[in-house]
Amino acid sequence: MALSRSARLGAVVTAALSFLTVAASRAPIHGAPGIGDPYFPELGNGGFDARHYALDIAYDPATGRLDGRTTLTARATDDLASFDLDLQQLTVTSVEVDGRRARFTRDGDELRVTPRQALRKHRDFEVTVTYGGVPQPLSGPIVFGSKYGWMKTADGVFVACEPNAASTWFPSSDHPSDKATYDIRIQAPKGLTGVSNGKLVSTYDRGGSTYTHWRESRPMATYLATATIGKFDVRTGKTPSGIPIYVAVDPVLKNSNSVDVYAVTAAATDYWSKVFGPYPFEETGAIVDDMPEAGFSLEVQSKPAYSAVRSETTIVHELAHQWFGDSVSVAHWKDIWLNEGFATYAQWLWAEHQGARTAHDAFRAAYDSLPADSSFWQIKVADPQRDTMFASAVYNRGAMTLQALRERIGDKAFFKLLPAWTKAHRYGNANTSEFVRLAERVSGQRLDGLFDTWLYTTGKPAL
Repeated sequence: MALSRSARLGAVVTAALSFLTVAASRAPIHGAPGIGDPYFPELGNGGFDARHYALDIAYDPATGRLDGRTTLTARATDDLASFDLDLQQLTVTSVEVDGRRARFTRDGDELRVTPRQALRKHRDFEVTVTYGGVPQPLSGPIVFGSKYGWMKTADGVFVACEPNAASTWFPSSDHPSDKATYDIRIQAPKGLTGVSNGKLVSTYDRGGSTYTHWRESRPMATYLATATIGKFDVRTGKTPSGIPIYVAVDPVLKNSNSVDVYAVTAAATDYWSKVFGPYPFEETGAIVDDMPEAGFSLEVQSKPAYSAVRSETTIVHELAHQWFGDSVSVAHWKDIWLNEGFATYAQWLWAEHQGARTAHDAFRAAYDSLPADSSFWQIKVADPQRDTMFASAVYNRGAMTLQALRERIGDKAFFKLLPAWTKAHRYGNANTSEFVRLAERVSGQRLDGLFDTWLYTTGKPAL
C-alpha cells in the first residue's frame, strides 16, 4: 500500500505531536520503597541500581557509638524525583546528591531523598549520607531466635547481618538482588583490628586510632558486608593452590578447641574450587570472634564470620556459601534453599571426600531419623515463609533434594551441573526455576516431578 505525499506529511506531523504529548506528560517518579520481596516488602529500593558503596565508619566500643559517612554510587533506572534508602534506627544529619545538599525525610526504616534536580534515567549519580548513633541488633524468630546484625562484644563488635540487618549500620538498598562493590574504611581505638570484606588496602595508626581500609571488588549483597572490630591474632598466607588467605581469631578462643581454622579454610577453599568451579573472590579467610550471644556463623563474603568455631563442618559449610549464596545470590528470599541446601549438602560431600561416609548414607541417616508426622516435613522448602526461612528443613531437605537429584541423573551429570550453575550466575542472582531448567538441560531429563516432590510438596516423600 502506498500513501500520497500529503498523507505522509500528515502522518509525520501526527506522530511528532503524539511524541511531544507523551514526553510532556512523563514526569519523574518517586522510587519505590522496596523491590517487592514478599518476605521483606520494603527491603531494597526501586528506581536505581546500586553500583558501589564507600563506607567510612568510626566506632567507639566504650560508648557503642557509630559515626558514619556512606557514599553510594548508583544508576537511575527511571526518571527520579526522589528515591529511598534503607536505614534503621540511626540519626541522619545531612544528605548530598552529586555534592549538593538534598532534602530528606524519614518514614520508619525508609530514608527518602529528594535531589535539587530530578535524576534522568540511565544517569549515574552519587548520594552521600552522614549519620550516627548507637546501632542495635535485631531479634525475633527469623535467625534461630538469636540476635543478629551489629552485636557488641567485650572488646568491639561482631557484625553478621543476614537477612535484613545491614541497614542497622549503613544506608543501603538492603536486598541481595541489588549487589555492588565496596570500599570499607574503619576507624577504631588503637590496638583493635577492623576486619572486613575483600582485600586489605591499608592499615595505619594515627593519634589514638587504628585505620583500616578494605576493598571488595566483586559484587556483594548488603547482608554479607561486615565491619567486625576487636582484638585478633591475624595469620595471612596462601592456600596450597595460591589463593590469598586472611584468618583473624580472637585470642580468647585461640585454644578453645582443636579445630585449625586456618588449615581447614585453606583445604576446603581449594577443594571446593575443584568441585564447584574457580574460587569467585580475591581472598579467602575467616573471622573468629568471641560472641556466645550470637550462637551462629555467617558466610560473610571472602571471610566467613564465626561467633566461635564449633566444628570443621561449620567451616566447610560457610565456605561452600562463597559459591552458593555469595557469588550466586538469591533473587528473592524464598529461594534461600539455594544457599542453605547447597551448603549443607557440601558438608555431606566433605565427609565423602574425607572417607568418613558417603553422601547417600548421610541422606539416609537424615531421612530415616525423621518420622512422617514430624513437623520437619511440613515446611515447603521452595517457599518456607519469612519466620521459618532458616528452618532445619531448608537446610536438610534442601540437601536431600540434591542427593535425590544426584541419584536420578548420575554423578557425571551432577558434578557437571554444580560448576555450570556457579558459572552461569557468577556474581549475579538466580532462582529455583532457573536451577531446575539448568539441571534438565545438563542431564537431558525431565525433572519437574522430582523437584515438585522434594521442594514444593509437604509431607515425607516416598523413596
